[in-house]
Amino acid sequence: MKSLKRFLSTSFGSAVAGGLVVLVAGLILIEAGVVDTKNDNSSGPVIAPAALARPASNTSQGLTVHDIYQRDADGVAFIRSTIVQRTQSPFGLPQQQSSEATGSGFLIDNDGHILTNAHVVEGAKSVTVQLGDGDEQNAQVVGSDPSSDIALLKVDNTEGANPLSLGDSSKVEVGDPVVAIGNPFALDRTVTSGIVSALQRQIQAPNGFSISDVIQTDAAINPGNSGGPLIDGAGDVIGINSQIESQSGGNVGIGFAVPIKTAADVVSQLENGGQVHQAYLGISGGDITPEIAHALNLPVTQGVLIERVLSGGPADDAGIKGATGQATIAGQSFPVGGDIITKVDGKPISGMDDVISAVNDHKPGDEITLTIFSGGQQKDVTVKLGDRPSHVQDSSSSSLP
Repeated sequence: MKSLKRFLSTSFGSAVAGGLVVLVAGLILIEAGVVDTKNDNSSGPVIAPAALARPASNTSQGLTVHDIYQRDADGVAFIRSTIVQRTQSPFGLPQQQSSEATGSGFLIDNDGHILTNAHVVEGAKSVTVQLGDGDEQNAQVVGSDPSSDIALLKVDNTEGANPLSLGDSSKVEVGDPVVAIGNPFALDRTVTSGIVSALQRQIQAPNGFSISDVIQTDAAINPGNSGGPLIDGAGDVIGINSQIESQSGGNVGIGFAVPIKTAADVVSQLENGGQVHQAYLGISGGDITPEIAHALNLPVTQGVLIERVLSGGPADDAGIKGATGQATIAGQSFPVGGDIITKVDGKPISGMDDVISAVNDHKPGDEITLTIFSGGQQKDVTVKLGDRPSHVQDSSSSSLP
């Protein structure tokens, strides 16, 4: 039964839509942004007393939480987004409803560029930013990428604020100490500390696609921390705080940060043209375990059972087939009749995470070879990856590569 629950939780969770709270295998995954926050009374900095024992990078001496706060806090931005939505009145007449979302961001250069989450500014009619003790000022949204939940802003005045140094997220290890600075519940420049709890996590972006190589941390992250920096013991940014997993809606020590390497790749594309191009396969599916293979009488004991192939996508063009029906085992429904992926470019895969990572490592137009079981026969299928669309056609399935 545990393997059946694992299959459902890792393979067919609900997609995360920007600004919504959705159910994912019994847990609530909340994007850490506060909507309709009207409290402008910000308190002073809240400083965690713990010191970092060692840096998360290869420097000779670690910094305390206070050291990092003194160095980086003025470069952390308080972001307000004004969102106007069209609704219907009780009498059926069109009307506009205005709300406000608050979040965090951080300065990355002296030209006024600020990194934040895409869901912090999604649908915003106007965006303002406050850096350090400076005045609130209007910000331009240079571009955003819902697939990675990254947005790039620009302001004119950076006086009194220093850009944060970007680290190397590929060198982060589990157990490394980290610091998060942000504006939870509109409490500006709050700092908390913790460790890297896990690596290589995957979360769902606001448009339903998967973000891979995500950093998990137990540093307290709450609504309003979205877009703020996750900083290593040397004072360098290694991630952008994006989501929490919680049943209550508050912090329970499970937070997720998009790695700074992913953000840097996205920023370079946003600066050069305002659009981000990422590889796209166009399937959803679930992990196969030996227990599931036995129950469904499958020809392999590990791999990916394809649930759905998106119409007109690269996988569809290559002739890959999705499920044709459902089977019920121990009260749980599973897709059956679809193709099974066992290898990507000749490398065995253990589940959907491996497929997602392989696709994310490529660019649109690249070709990959999938080894599949189809109709009881094993064969290799070459798929030319497409350019990822802005949104998943149907976000009711699991995250998509």
